[in-house]
Amino acid sequence: MFAMAHRKLRQFKAATVTRNGFTLLELLVVIVIAGITLGVVSLNAFHSDRQVIQNDAQRIALLLQLTREEAILRNRPTAFEADANSYRFLVREENGWQPLAQDDMLRQRDFKRAPMQLAMSPEPTETAAPNTLRITFGREPVDKPFALTLANGDDSVIIRADGIGHFSVE
Repeated sequence: MFAMAHRKLRQFKAATVTRNGFTLLELLVVIVIAGITLGVVSLNAFHSDRQVIQNDAQRIALLLQLTREEAILRNRPTAFEADANSYRFLVREENGWQPLAQDDMLRQRDFKRAPMQLAMSPEPTETAAPNTLRITFGREPVDKPFALTLANGDDSVIIRADGIGHFSVE
């Protein structure tokens, strides 16, 4: 009787033994879910070249508007100057054009995707250094409308100014 009870207890223990670990199917499901999540995150984290140029153009449009207002408030001409790698803002002093270094908003910045090709229509009237584009804002509240094109490879963005202080990015 004791041997029979012992045998039944051993069979019961063998039947209720829990397994340790995961099945191959469970591991595959986890890997697929992690892969999908990583793919979605990487698509949102890395911007395309077009998006980067668009962001630069949005920033420049806002800073151009600020520069134009600075010219009116300071009662002195201000300018936007850019080359293939960077852009900066200047103010006309008695001894010539000086960078607005003390102004954190209008400090010199690099393009995120350099080198950048710059074109302006109509052509700027004021000359700048070679391979440099300069847009000058006077003290008057009305300026000449223009279109500034930023291009890098096949991607391009246009900043349009209507001459009365509105800047849009296309």
